[in-house]
Amino acid sequence: MDPVLIDGRVVSAAVEARTREGVERLAEAGVTPGLAVVLVGDDPASQSYVNMKEKDCARLGIRSFDRRLPADTSQEELDAFIAALNADRDVHGILVQQPMPSHLDVERVVAAVSPIKDVDGFHPENLGRLMRGLPGHRACTPWGVMAMLDHYGIDPRGMRAVIVGRSLLVGKPMGLMLLERDATVTWCHSKTTDLAGVCRTADLLVAAIGRPRMIGPDYVKEGAVVIDVGINRTDEGLVGDVDFAAVAPRCSAITPVPGGVGPMTRAMLLANTVEAAKGAMA
Repeated sequence: MDPVLIDGRVVSAAVEARTREGVERLAEAGVTPGLAVVLVGDDPASQSYVNMKEKDCARLGIRSFDRRLPADTSQEELDAFIAALNADRDVHGILVQQPMPSHLDVERVVAAVSPIKDVDGFHPENLGRLMRGLPGHRACTPWGVMAMLDHYGIDPRGMRAVIVGRSLLVGKPMGLMLLERDATVTWCHSKTTDLAGVCRTADLLVAAIGRPRMIGPDYVKEGAVVIDVGINRTDEGLVGDVDFAAVAPRCSAITPVPGGVGPMTRAMLLANTVEAAKGAMA
């Protein structure tokens, strides 16, 4: 039997439809959600991503505040700029695009954004609220994975979930979100002994390591659900961390690359922005 293809374009469209309804309800109350995207420097990939976010905002009726700063912006200048956005009542969400120039302190920048406007879900307070099971903005990529699982009726409860990757962007919050939904979670990383063997125990395998096609069929248990978070640029185009062609026949469900998790990150960012705007009215 062919695996279920977990299509991020379908799920992101459903999330965007709900987000648009939220924007319309806010408009009735005289509020337009506003997202400020701050880009320091001229990294081409970051510029492209920021441009896509602006188009997403325009499509859904969210006001976009495009803030592009020169690469030599000082830490103090950026701190002051973020403080001004924190105080701006028209701005409900703030995202500082990464990577940033090396002279800037990423942790200081992340902590400078108000937790209630941290629609990326990276602020220490929001990560702490996730740890404690309290409401708060969730990191967009793993939050998008959870939306995909829900859309396709895949309940993590009781599943053995293995996360390959322990980053703050994906791996750690992904595991916490699955734990919150009653999965039994194992985190793996570069020092894990017998990585393939551990992965083969997974009912739900999430690959978030940034290595093209590293996860082959010997990593995957028959009937597993495989979520590929990787987006790697190669001479053959975009590929994931999973060798899709080789792994798919073993799976009950799998995400493709491109067209899987990728569209969900931007969709959840806008959903978080609308939630932040609702919170500002409370």
